[in-house]
Amino acid sequence: MTEKREIEIDYGQVHTERMRLNVGPQHPSTHGVLRLEVELEGEIVTDVIPHIGYLHRCFEKYCENCTYVQVVPYIDRLDYISSMSNEIPYALGIEKLLDINVSERIQAIRTILAELNRIASHQIAVATFGMDAGAFTPFLYLFRDREMILDVFERLSGGRLLYNYIRPGGLMKDIYPTFVSDALAIVKQVRETNQEVQRLLIDNKIFIERSINVGIMPPDIAINFACSGPTLRGSGVNYDVRRAEPYLLYDKFDFEVCVGKGLMGTLGDSYDRNIVRMWEMEESCKIIEQAVKFIPDASEDVRASIPKKITPKGEIYTKAENPKGELGFYIVGDGKNKPVRIKGRSPSFVNLSVLPYISRGYMIADLIIILGSIDIVLGEIDR
Repeated sequence: MTEKREIEIDYGQVHTERMRLNVGPQHPSTHGVLRLEVELEGEIVTDVIPHIGYLHRCFEKYCENCTYVQVVPYIDRLDYISSMSNEIPYALGIEKLLDINVSERIQAIRTILAELNRIASHQIAVATFGMDAGAFTPFLYLFRDREMILDVFERLSGGRLLYNYIRPGGLMKDIYPTFVSDALAIVKQVRETNQEVQRLLIDNKIFIERSINVGIMPPDIAINFACSGPTLRGSGVNYDVRRAEPYLLYDKFDFEVCVGKGLMGTLGDSYDRNIVRMWEMEESCKIIEQAVKFIPDASEDVRASIPKKITPKGEIYTKAENPKGELGFYIVGDGKNKPVRIKGRSPSFVNLSVLPYISRGYMIADLIIILGSIDIVLGEIDR
């Protein structure tokens, strides 16, 4: 559909024809069932209006009609790329309401699973971002390694996408005998593959030119839009929930908060947001190597602290540093076995809101790069 509009330019008022283009919801570059209503002046983006809701599943209302244990599978379905990580802030919230303290061994296992899931999520983010820029081979390398992580999750929970493994008070079951060696083997493989991806994709001249100085997000804009995760840190903002408000065992580990540095272009561009995810995979490997030292006590029952009946009373907000940013849950209980209210704060939903601001003035081809650099999942946006 086209429409005529009057615009102001330096040499006066002219009549021009702007085109509105629908990108999605089936287009693969929208990373899910997202529709972008794009207004174009030739090939220049003058406005972007994201349309969401195509995947709406009434997550919050479903949870309010389920018992606290039944809520966990619904949480898996938010950011379905990071299902294991999704379960952590919910479990922490229920444990705080019930005053349950889990052992360091359980916290170490949860930490390892969270960091493995972070790696798996970033592998998808970097792989699909490369495809958006026209590079296909790194996608195959990264997905090959991601299968190793999914194999571990499958041995633990029986699922490769949705897990229902982390329970308030503990875990669904104990880890299997070779869990630690499998995790360390993944760390070794991830480091080797990331070196290949660095040479093949990140240092590629074409990829650099496609992503530098594109979708620039200044630090103040990232903060004002309440962005989080690599989308925020790509703008040079040093904020990570694992450091700012430590949970699990993160205060015991040595790792860096990765931030954008504007190495190739302007600080906060699409290149910075992508390279932060590459760096974070290495930091996750460091955390895993440290966390396995807390696991050896195999005599502990990881289900011992799980309450037979969960009936919390009160309200709480708990959050965690998920691969895409800050995932939080506001939980209200009245002493019964079903929550009065559950509200999810999803990072993809918040991060998507900045897309129109950082897309105006760029080419339509750049819009695809910018969207890919934000790394969204629609299951989390629509809920």
